[in-house]
Amino acid sequence: MSAVPKFAVGAAYGPVLTATELYLLQAAQGCKSLELNPILQHSLKSFHLVFNLSNGATGGYDNAHSDKDLPFLVQDEPATIPRVDTIHIISKISPWVTTVKASQSKRGVTLGDIVDATWATYGDHNITEAEWKSLPVREQERVRRANMTNQMNANPAAGWNPAYFSPPAANAKNFRRADWLKDKIFFDGLEQDDDYSAKRLGFKAPNVFIMSFCS
Repeated sequence: MSAVPKFAVGAAYGPVLTATELYLLQAAQGCKSLELNPILQHSLKSFHLVFNLSNGATGGYDNAHSDKDLPFLVQDEPATIPRVDTIHIISKISPWVTTVKASQSKRGVTLGDIVDATWATYGDHNITEAEWKSLPVREQERVRRANMTNQMNANPAAGWNPAYFSPPAANAKNFRRADWLKDKIFFDGLEQDDDYSAKRLGFKAPNVFIMSFCS
């Protein structure tokens, strides 16, 4: 059972809103924002989400017992109220947009959908050559070092083998988007920032959120 009853898994909700329905609701009733699941804002003391963008590991802890790891068992909770079928996520430290689609249309976007889509954005794609060239040389070096650290953490048994951890060549095909985050590889919450959304995307909407990262 969810620690926040209104976000509990189940069928006791209204319909899942499409982007068009959300727009109409916004126009008719002044719905300027969606209510985020508190887990996505790190405001729930009983479960602090720990999501590593470099390897996809997901879990959490209770603030009262931060030394004890908790499994990610809240993945089916709705991400927002009202529920929606699509959420768009951007970040102030990366150029990509994560579009989160509900894996099951009848339940809307869930916490698990957000984790899966974010991991797909950063873990399953490499930095393109154009994106790599857009970085100053100093930032390229920081990405290269992040890549080495992420490889080491993903393969701890390899130790500090110089052959394994030799610096990769300076071209985009060697680096994943997660490396772009440098040391800020952990999810640090979602928030709305209409001004930034309009600047980045050319529009603002209740289902556009800004994701923060931390070390």
